[in-house]
Amino acid sequence: MAFWDQLKAKAFEMNGQLKTKTAQFQNKEFANASMAMCALIAAADGTIDPSERQKTAGLITSNEALSVFPSDELSQKFDWYCSKLQSDFEFGKIEATATIAKLKTKQDQARAVIQIGIVIGGADGNFDQNERNVVREACFAVGIAPAEFEL
Repeated sequence: MAFWDQLKAKAFEMNGQLKTKTAQFQNKEFANASMAMCALIAAADGTIDPSERQKTAGLITSNEALSVFPSDELSQKFDWYCSKLQSDFEFGKIEATATIAKLKTKQDQARAVIQIGIVIGGADGNFDQNERNVVREACFAVGIAPAEFEL
């Protein structure tokens, strides 16, 4: 149980840091990468059931760090990535990861997107192995060592 308490505390701390960072990163590339990450988290096990999609969409719209962006635009982009992942998971995963990889030269933004993945993945108190793997792959895509995030 202590592990989950630590995870929740870390996610809360990251969320506070993220709000400050995302206010600095108000650009389309960052917003797209954030929604690609959220869709990958929702589809981490290879499928997205409607309740999982709805739950993740709710987390996106209620997340303070993402409140600097219009929620309708975030929702549309999240749905777009989810649709890609649902129609062809492997191709959708490549496309979402490529969107995240565009931040490779913007390491502060890349780290913030990784943190968003961790916060969204751990929001239910269960940052499972599939979600960890998705975030780890995103770390590799942007050239950040997963160990930096204890992955």
